[in-house]
Amino acid sequence: MSAKNGQTPSEQESRDVAEAARETEWTAPSFVRELFLGNFRLDLIHPYPQQSPEDKAKTDAYIAKLKPIIERVDSDEIDRTGELPADVVQELREVGAFGLKIPEEYGGIGLSQVGYGRTIGMVTSKDGNLTALLSAHQSIGVPQPLKLFGTPEQKKKYLPRIAKGAISAFALTEEGVGSDPAALATTATPTEDGKEFIINGSKLWCTNGTMAELLVVMARTPDKVKNGKPIPQITAFIVDTRAPGVTITQRCRFMGLKALQNAVITFENVRVPREDILWGEGKGLKLALITLNTGRLTLPMSAAYGAKAAVQVARKWAAERVQWGQAVGKHDEVAQMLGAMAADAFGIEAMAELSSALADQAQNDIRLEAAIAKLWTTEVGWKLIDDLMQIRGGRGYETADSLKARGEKPIAVERMMRDFRINRIFEGTSEIMHLFIAREAVDTHLKVAGDMIKPDIGAGQKIAAMAKAGLWYAGWFPKRLVGGGQIPGAYGEFGPLARHVRYVERTSRKLAREMFYAMGKHQAKLERKGKLLGRFVDIGAELYAISCAVVRAHSMRDLPHGRDAQRLAHVFAMRSRMRVRQLFSEIGSNADDATYKLAQDVLKGRYAWIEDGAIQAWPDEGTGAPPSAGAGSAGTPDKRASLSGERVATQVGAGA
Repeated sequence: MSAKNGQTPSEQESRDVAEAARETEWTAPSFVRELFLGNFRLDLIHPYPQQSPEDKAKTDAYIAKLKPIIERVDSDEIDRTGELPADVVQELREVGAFGLKIPEEYGGIGLSQVGYGRTIGMVTSKDGNLTALLSAHQSIGVPQPLKLFGTPEQKKKYLPRIAKGAISAFALTEEGVGSDPAALATTATPTEDGKEFIINGSKLWCTNGTMAELLVVMARTPDKVKNGKPIPQITAFIVDTRAPGVTITQRCRFMGLKALQNAVITFENVRVPREDILWGEGKGLKLALITLNTGRLTLPMSAAYGAKAAVQVARKWAAERVQWGQAVGKHDEVAQMLGAMAADAFGIEAMAELSSALADQAQNDIRLEAAIAKLWTTEVGWKLIDDLMQIRGGRGYETADSLKARGEKPIAVERMMRDFRINRIFEGTSEIMHLFIAREAVDTHLKVAGDMIKPDIGAGQKIAAMAKAGLWYAGWFPKRLVGGGQIPGAYGEFGPLARHVRYVERTSRKLAREMFYAMGKHQAKLERKGKLLGRFVDIGAELYAISCAVVRAHSMRDLPHGRDAQRLAHVFAMRSRMRVRQLFSEIGSNADDATYKLAQDVLKGRYAWIEDGAIQAWPDEGTGAPPSAGAGSAGTPDKRASLSGERVATQVGAGA
């Protein structure tokens, strides 16, 4: 069964499609991958990678050019009307803001990933709607996959047009397709002569869709048959929205990002020439995943600059607001939040910037670094924004317009919160990111011991697999018991921060051992223990965050704020270590199984009586069918989303 013939794909079909899209080989090193294996490769991130003087100067000059335009934007008006001013969009075109990463030879600005991130971050600190416009276009729209996979002819045809301001969008998500691409229903049928494809279908949540001139459209092309079994083929096409049959059927509206140009787009017999296929037939999902390796890095940099703005508001208000005879920032509970915000803002920027710098180096495989950066910075950033709301109190909850009408400073904390919330959903929900990262984190173990834990293999195969795995683990496991983190004085070059480096080294080995124990304990059932896997991922994320903060602070030791950076990194690491201890404690003692079993009975309606007395929020009739299974669902109510069925992490597929 498949979505192509109108039926929901089976769990195995979903797994097969997702697994086929994975990058299966690790041809370059990865700091985070090694971290999960208990191998602390500090040399991969230390010394802290810096922008080259030339690239920094180029970025600084461009930001100086763009910043006055952004500063003039009336973000409250944009939020109020839900529209982007046409003159602002035109100004962005004129300064090349839609070609930030397009090489200069094609008319673009040619910024590095770090330079691009710094630029988008500056925009975010003022208005998330403009961030969505620019980043949905450049991070996952046409420019990035075209740069990576386009033919010379395609680049010459489209990149100059894009650099001049032709806006683009990404079209994957459908009504029944969030993070499960096997359910894709949009089709691209070749003509008899094979020179064109005819696209039919509908796409949901295409950010920039209402303004886009060009789209990357994911569609099912004819299946390939291997060993008598049809293999679904999903292909990426460049589609010009001026083509007959392309229709914007609805603009979608959201809680935040009120001016998000997000659309439902239908395709009715849209003819696309074969030469507008990106990369090749059947390579669409792999293209999407590879594109997201760098595309996801926009969100961490946006989170970093959103955190900067939040800290500034919290700092000034906590010093200005007096209660019980002193500034609220003097009261311990508020001070705890404020100090945590400052430390976390430092950590968020460290992870975002370092991960972007690794992308620029092009020496490492950054699929895990980018995924963890997206997951961790948006989760920690959301807590930071929530604390800002709490510190600001009623004035945080009040709109900027209302504050202004009362004669107070129109600081739009509630808008900041509404706009930030989508970051935990864009480009892979946190739950989907846990699955994605966990699948890559245990990849080595699955290659070594995967056959051993398969439930459907024979005794002879299992014995052979055990022998193979036993030999490998005999060499691997003892090395996870001892290391530099246990040696007093190790990593002394980091001075007072050395203890945190030692902690990461020895804790990474503990993490690797705990993952090994979990595989032995749960075997094939491990792939369905998403909450447990999520804890492993979160521990790895915290260890990566500590590493980023420490090496960044060390790189700043001789700068004017060097001592301040050391202090921020120290407090950040102390707090991160507290989170790691809690996560480890929950590995052995938790309510996961009981909660899961309860949830299944809730799904069956057994506990519907607890809803008695409330007016129905989900009407039984009159509003259409309920949405298809979303993040964290295997598509059926009685099965957990599985590790080996790792989903293509493009929930709200055209997100920024």
